[in-house]
Amino acid sequence: MDDREVVIASAVRTPFGKFDGLMRDIPSIDLGVMVLKEVVRRIDLDPKAVDEIYYGTCIPAEYASYLNVPARQITLLAGFPSENVSLTIDRACCSSMTALRLGYRAIQSGAADVVIACGAENMGNASLLVEAKYGRWGNRLGHVPMEDILYELGYGKKGFNPVALDAGMVALEYGISREDQDRWGLQSQQRWAQAYQNGKFKVGEEITAITIPQKKGEPIVLDRDEPPRETSLEKLSNLKPIYGSPTVTAGNAPGMNIGASAIVMMSRKKALERNLKPLAIIEGMECVAGEPKYMACLPAKAIEKVLSRLNRNIDEMDLIEINEAFAAVTLVSLKILADGDQEKWKVLQDKTNVNGGAIAIGHPVGASGARITMTLMYELIRRGGGQGVAAICGGLGQGESVVLKV
Repeated sequence: MDDREVVIASAVRTPFGKFDGLMRDIPSIDLGVMVLKEVVRRIDLDPKAVDEIYYGTCIPAEYASYLNVPARQITLLAGFPSENVSLTIDRACCSSMTALRLGYRAIQSGAADVVIACGAENMGNASLLVEAKYGRWGNRLGHVPMEDILYELGYGKKGFNPVALDAGMVALEYGISREDQDRWGLQSQQRWAQAYQNGKFKVGEEITAITIPQKKGEPIVLDRDEPPRETSLEKLSNLKPIYGSPTVTAGNAPGMNIGASAIVMMSRKKALERNLKPLAIIEGMECVAGEPKYMACLPAKAIEKVLSRLNRNIDEMDLIEINEAFAAVTLVSLKILADGDQEKWKVLQDKTNVNGGAIAIGHPVGASGARITMTLMYELIRRGGGQGVAAICGGLGQGESVVLKV
């Protein structure tokens, strides 16, 4: 075995919360602290042994009121030594998978032996902004306009389309209808419900419970995802599209969510020295970028790139995770991977997001890349081994991918 082979030693996330749910008042920085503490506790790893931490978060208006360098803040607040090196990453929804890739490269190169990749977001906690021209340099008297940066995620200010608009248009280009997307959204909810009923999303595996103090009464212990809901194709078909999209609705897209995730990576040599059994091997990782309009295609492009690098093909993958930024993204990327073959497209759908995806689970953007990675890994473990690929897109045409072997 290659001593520089990169393995996953521990992986955990919080339950994902609804926009206005139980977690709405917990800053993303506090969520990051929670998963950092838990991911090392599970393997009795001394924080002093961690060489580097990469932290993904991409709603700066949320953590702005806690000043800057959130990665540095979470490491110190979680009890990591001041000598620990950290980096905050904003690559939109790709951020925590980008964190994983940077850690993977650091270990492969010999620059580090133990790295944590993590990410967190509380989208509902984002501040409303007053621009300096109205506030700091503005009128002394009178009302000032406030801006909600969650609206279109700010892309429209510089002339970019809302990502929901682009995703819907590209879906139609690829012959994927509104009904196709609604069916996928419904399936995501149904698959999550079945997985939860079968005990797959349980505390102690992928999820750690969090305790939420209340102004009155006992604290609430949250031990499951909040966003999943019961619905029907009829209900979904009655929803209106958002942001001018021809097909994307609140039912075939995730909400604006809350949550955090963290993964400990080690060189195989270091894991053996610590008598840790690797949960999975990271066989390869790649990143891509492309035309912003075609964001929905980027997970497929990232998967093609990493599989080409490994001299593998999509048919060899036992499982696939593609983040459901919208149902359109997953369906478009699978159609590209199927090379337009309708039968192969359906085969790939059957092994993609088998326990539901972000439409059901939620999409706290900075945390999602690491979340889909560990969801893939834990399902491979349950099946007794195998290999799989996970991929995610990010706003304005970005993508990341990872191939795991268990």
